[in-house]
Amino acid sequence: MYIGSTSGRGLHHLVWEIVDNSIDEALAGYCDHIQIIIEKDNSITVIDDGRGIPVDMHKKAGKPALEVIMTVLHAGGKFDSGTYKVSGGLHGVGASVVNALSERCEVYVHRDGKLYYQSYQRGIPNDEVKVIGETDKTGTKTNFKPDPEIFTETEEYEYEQLLHRTRELAYLNKQLKISIEDRREEEPEAEHFYYEGGIAEYVEHLNRKRETLHEPIYGESDIDDITVEFAIQYNDGFASNIYSFTNNIHTAEGGTHESGFKTALTRVINDYARKNHLYKENDPNLIGDDVREGLTAIISVKHPDPQFEGQTKTKLGNSEVRTITDQIFSDKFSTFLIENPKVARQIVEKGLMASRARIAAKKSA
Repeated sequence: MYIGSTSGRGLHHLVWEIVDNSIDEALAGYCDHIQIIIEKDNSITVIDDGRGIPVDMHKKAGKPALEVIMTVLHAGGKFDSGTYKVSGGLHGVGASVVNALSERCEVYVHRDGKLYYQSYQRGIPNDEVKVIGETDKTGTKTNFKPDPEIFTETEEYEYEQLLHRTRELAYLNKQLKISIEDRREEEPEAEHFYYEGGIAEYVEHLNRKRETLHEPIYGESDIDDITVEFAIQYNDGFASNIYSFTNNIHTAEGGTHESGFKTALTRVINDYARKNHLYKENDPNLIGDDVREGLTAIISVKHPDPQFEGQTKTKLGNSEVRTITDQIFSDKFSTFLIENPKVARQIVEKGLMASRARIAAKKSA
């Protein structure tokens, strides 16, 4: 129910539930580096330098918070609205679900000068939370081995699949260092990802094999606790590649953020072209397909309460996000076009060429 399937997809999803908790720490401003390690025995270790999972007594449960977070569904820090503004995980079920679906799991917490430890078997604690040493750092280290009785199809982690998502998360969370290492290899070597420019660098990466028309256009702003970040770059091709994300989750079916962006893109380009007499008097406005030809774009939204819908829950449904994305993108993109008339003209001309080709094709059909 929580991880989608018990196939390879579900197996890999376990990793991201633990990593998401570390990314929440990074989004809150407390974590700079996350390490993901595939161990020799095909278990997974995730290490971060955040504040460390709380270990004090949980008032309602009468147990240490660490044990509650690791063993009780919906008990994660995300339900305390003051802890995280936004979260990529499954509303606090992440760690406990991973623990329940693991043959064994161990957590080490560096906090308040002490090193705390607890281990579990199939979600049940082997012992109480213990202090096993002193420490001069903060952070959490989790090691888990998925349960072969549940993941019957495969227990093997695919390095390339984990690598791709690790790189993507580094792009989506600028200035966060994420590394991944496969210790099943003869001579394992960690691969490190860190992007100062975040999604602006992601767009460049996606366009690396194409001829681009300009540097990436990047903007970020927030309204009502909803942050919208975008990066766009046109290339000389004909395909349109728009990738949207909500709280680092790829919204493959799009949604309100994507439709707000598309509406704004078409309107802003048409408005600019009309005001600057780049259209002839009788020229029709460009349509969405025209202005998106050769466009590579990333729209990343951080939302405190995202509503997902669609076939695979990968479509954002929050209606207010459409207006907010439209407003933020319109403001930033209009300003860019006014300040960069040369690039603005190239973008308009690209759309006009697409429009002429479309009209000619229609006539000859």
